[in-house]
Parts: sequence; structure tokens; C-alpha cells
Amino acid sequence: MRKKIKAKGTQLVAQIVLQRNIKDFVFIVIGVICASIGLKGFLLPNNFLDGGAMGVSLLLQIQTGLDLSLLIVLVNLPFILIGIKQVSLSFAIKSAVAIIALASLVHLIELPTITDDKLLIAVFGGFFLGAGIGLSIRGGSVIDGTEVLAITVSRKSSMTVGDFIAVFNIALFGIAALMISVETAMYSMLTYLSASKTIDFILNGIEEYIGIMTVSDHGEQIKETITTKLGRGITVFRSDGGFGKKGNAHPDRKILFCVVTRLEVTKVLLEIEKIDPSAFVIQYPIRDTKGGMIKKRPLH
Repeated sequence: MRKKIKAKGTQLVAQIVLQRNIKDFVFIVIGVICASIGLKGFLLPNNFLDGGAMGVSLLLQIQTGLDLSLLIVLVNLPFILIGIKQVSLSFAIKSAVAIIALASLVHLIELPTITDDKLLIAVFGGFFLGAGIGLSIRGGSVIDGTEVLAITVSRKSSMTVGDFIAVFNIALFGIAALMISVETAMYSMLTYLSASKTIDFILNGIEEYIGIMTVSDHGEQIKETITTKLGRGITVFRSDGGFGKKGNAHPDRKILFCVVTRLEVTKVLLEIEKIDPSAFVIQYPIRDTKGGMIKKRPLH
């Protein structure tokens, strides 16, 4: 009996892993296609740049005339090697495959000029490239290795990942302004903003989750209201207070924690205030959730 249960458990794990690998493969394939459309259909014909390693590749292509597909591989190669140590071998292999696939598409496909409008080129070129990068990340790989380098630098210095990427791109666009033109650099900044916002949307979605932590003497009543009236799950932590004369008055005070969407926050706060206007409430954003009573995003 135990062997059957164990075999069934092993089979279930293998099925989950297979489904995850198929989903990752689909994300990476679609991501590579989107990125190649952004590059060949918008940015490359108009000498526009993006941020990160892709921006470096485009800048080198403009200045040297070398094949962009070759530059994409060469520029990202050091980041892949860093990724083996900083992330994992499987991540590095997936990234290498995705980057080689992107370089191959950029070399092989030919797209007609979609538009000559510089604003549309910057916005939609950034959109397609950002979609490609975001989907590749969702698939467990990267086609722009700047974040891998940023993680390495952040671990060895006081800079955060965001700080490093910002400094890196400021330097890149400054070089572009000197070597090409200020106008090109400005449009490239717009491309980068479009790409980064698209990446955020693909990774985080439009429906932002908010964690709400509440400390109140009326914890049971608040818990009952949130679970029954609002239909939201809630977790209770036991705590010990420590402020002023009342610090030890409630050694078994409860902390309530729930996760809601951004649109539900006002409703939850209103119900808490009705019960206890002096309740201590903390809010903070949550990137994603899984399981529980929160609806799972379809692409996660």
C-alpha cells in the first residue's frame, strides 16, 4: 500500500514538473518571437536603442556594423556564465538556448518597415521587446542578462539591483547621446521606459495584491467581519505588545493578516475602522500569490 502511495506521489511530482517545463518552453518561444519583432520590425531599422545588454548590442551594431545576432550572443555570454554561479545551471542553460534562438531569428527573418513615426517606433518597439524579455523571465530564463550582473553587484556592494540597472542605463544613454545623437538617446529612453513597463505588466499583472496586517483589541470581531462579510481568508498570529504603560496589558494580542486585491483595500479598511478606529493597520504590496482563497492568475 505504501509503495503504491509513494509511486503515485512520484508520478504526480513528475507530472507537475513536466507541465511546468512545457509552460516555460511556451513562454520562452513566444518571448523570443516578440523580442525579434521588436528588434527587426522597429528598433534595428531606425537605429534605436533599448537599455541593458540589448541596448549595448544595438549600440555596438550601429557603431561597428557587425551582425546584431552575433553581438547579442557575445554581449550576453558573460551574463550567462555569471548566472551559472549566481542562479543555477538550469537557468543558464535555458537562457543560453533563448538567447541563441533570438539571435537566430534576428539573423534569419526579414520584416517590412511597419512605421516611420519615431514615437510609434519607440513605444511599440519597446513594447514588443519588453514583452519578449518579460515572457522569457516567466519561462525561467533571460534574453537580456543585465539583471544577472545587477544581482552580483548588489551582493558585493551597497547598491540595490534597481540602483545598478538605473546607473547602467544612464551611462548607456549618455554614451549614445555622445556617439550618435541626443535625439536618438532621448527616443531610446522612451523605448526603455515602454519596455520596462511592459515587463512589469507581464511579471506582475494589472491586478496588484496588497497585504493588510492589523493589530487591534477587537481582533475577533474584525476577523469575523472579513471572513463572513467580505469573504476573504485571514491568518491570525499571536503576539506580545510592548509600548508604554499598556505594553504588557495584552500579552496574547492577535495580529490579523489577509491578502486582497488593490480594489478591495478600501472596503477592508472601512470595515476595520467601523469596528476599531484606533486599530494599527499596515499595508504593503505583494508581487504574487498562490493557493488559498486568492484567484490564481491564468499565466502564472
